[in-house]
Amino acid sequence: MPIKHSTYSVIIVGSGIAGLYAAIKMSETLKLSDGILVMTKSQLSECNSRYAQGGIVGVLPENKLDSVSLHVADTIKAGCGLCDFNVVKFISENSQHAIKDLMKYGVKFDRNEKNELNYTLEGAHSVRRILHVGGDATGYGIEKELVNKIKNDPVISANITVYEDTLATDLLIDSKNICRGVIAYNSVSQEYEAVYAPVTVLATGGTGQVYKYTTNPSVTTGDGLALAIRANANVKDMEFIQFHPTALSLKNDDSRFLISESVRGEGAKLVNQNSEYFMSDHPQKDLAPRDVVARAIYAQLSQGNDVFLDATGINIEKFKTRFPNIYKTCIDNGIDVSKDFIPVSPAAHYCMGGIKTDVNGKTSIENLYAIGEVACTSLHGANRLASNSLLECVVTAYELVNTLAKEKLLPSNIIDEKIMSTIKSYAQDDDSFDDNIDADALKTELKQVMWNKVGISRTETSLNKALEIINEIENEFTNSNPQKSKYNTVSEYELRNMIYVAKCIINAALNRKESIGAHYRADFEPQRQTNTISSEFGEKTDDSKIIA
Repeated sequence: MPIKHSTYSVIIVGSGIAGLYAAIKMSETLKLSDGILVMTKSQLSECNSRYAQGGIVGVLPENKLDSVSLHVADTIKAGCGLCDFNVVKFISENSQHAIKDLMKYGVKFDRNEKNELNYTLEGAHSVRRILHVGGDATGYGIEKELVNKIKNDPVISANITVYEDTLATDLLIDSKNICRGVIAYNSVSQEYEAVYAPVTVLATGGTGQVYKYTTNPSVTTGDGLALAIRANANVKDMEFIQFHPTALSLKNDDSRFLISESVRGEGAKLVNQNSEYFMSDHPQKDLAPRDVVARAIYAQLSQGNDVFLDATGINIEKFKTRFPNIYKTCIDNGIDVSKDFIPVSPAAHYCMGGIKTDVNGKTSIENLYAIGEVACTSLHGANRLASNSLLECVVTAYELVNTLAKEKLLPSNIIDEKIMSTIKSYAQDDDSFDDNIDADALKTELKQVMWNKVGISRTETSLNKALEIINEIENEFTNSNPQKSKYNTVSEYELRNMIYVAKCIINAALNRKESIGAHYRADFEPQRQTNTISSEFGEKTDDSKIIA
C-alpha cells in the first residue's frame, strides 16, 4: 500500500494551548523554510485545555499582596517537596511575561469595575493570584484566541499547516536515537503519511480517559505519552494522578463535569447528605490541597454518604456572573444553586508525571520535545497547585522557542534502516488483523479496572491485580494483531496507547512504597511533610522528612 511522504521544519502533535502557543511563537520568531505542521486527532479547537475552568496563575508586580517567593512556596508545599525548585522559580518569574503575551494575542482576562485584573483564590494558594476568562471558561477563552490567531492572521497562517482528524501513530526514531518525525494516520481518508522534521514536539495533553470517571474530554487517551514510551524516552512521576475533588456527580451518568475549585474559593462548603461539614479540621478547610480534599470526599463516599457542594451562601447574581457555565449546567440538570446542593465526587483530572523534560521541553531523545501536560518538568511534584498547569504550558512553550532559536536544526530526511522498517510496517497490508476485536469494550474494561484498583486509594494487592487484568486485556488485543504496529481505527490506536499508559501508572505506583501527595498507598500510612521555604529563597524544601 503506498504511503505519502512530506517534510516540515517543525511537527507539533496536539492542538491545546501549549501546542498552539508554541506554533504561533515559532511562526513569529524562527526562520523555517518548510513551515510548521500542527497535527490534531480531532478538530483544532477540541482539546483538554479548553475545558480548564479554574484559571491561570499570574504572579504580577501590580498585585502587591503576591510575590514570586510566595508562589514558589505554595507550589512546593502543594507538591510535597518533590518539585524542582529551579523549575518552579523559573516558571513563576516568567508568569508576568506569559500573561502579557496572551493579552497581546487578544486574551481578555476578567477585570473588576475599576478595570483592574480580577484575581481570585483557589485551593492551597496563600493569596489571590488566579486570572480567569469569562468567569469559568479560562481554557476556552485562551484557546479561542490562539485558534483565531492561527486561522485569521495572514502572516501566522501562512507558516502553519493544520492536519485535523490525524493521529500520530509512531515516532520515527533512527538507529542513533534521533527523532526524525512521525507516522501520521488520517482517520477520514484512512491514509498513512511519513512526516519528517528536524524538530518534533509532543503537546498531546493528559491521560484522564484511562479512568472511568474523569473531567477530561474523550480525546485525552495518553497518545503522546504512549508514543514516547514506545520510543523508550524517559518518563517520570506517573504515579501522581490528581483526582479533582468536585466533579458533578449525577445518577446513571458516568460523565463528570468539572465544578471549579473557585466555587469553594468564593465560599461554597462541602457537606454530606446530613448537611454535616467535614472539612473543618483542616487548617485550609475546603481549600486544602486537592489530594487532601479528594480523600476526604472519598472517605465520606466509602462510608455510604453522598457528598454535596453547598453554594447557597454565594449571592446568586454573583454566581451567575462568576460561573456562567457551571450555573447553566446545573440548571440544565435541575439544580438551582441558590437553594439546591450540588452533588459532587472526585474524578481523574490531571497527570503530574509524563515525559521527563527540561523546562524548554527537551526530552531524552534528540530532536524530540514535549510541552504541556504530556511533559514532566517537575513543576508540580506530587500534587499540582491549582491553575499552575496553563501557566506551565505557556512558559515552557516560550522557552522551547527560545531554545530552538539558538540551535542549528539538523536535517530531517535522513532515513536509515530502522526508520525504513517502521515505515514499511505501515505501508504493507496486514491480513492477520482481527476486524472483530471490540476495542471500545476493552477500553471500558480498562477504565473500570484503573478506577477501582489504581484510583484515589491504592495497595500493593490492588495494583498487582490491576496489572494482571491489564495484561490480559493487552493479550486479548495484541493477539488479534501480532505485528503490534498497524491498526484499523482510531479507537484501536487509543486502546493500544491506553494500555501503555495504564501499565506505566501501575508500575510507578508499585515502585513508590509510600503515601505522598496524590499517590495514596493505604498500606503505607505515613505521609511526607515539607519544610517551609524562606521568602528570600534562602532555604530549599527538605523532602526527606517522614512524619507518621
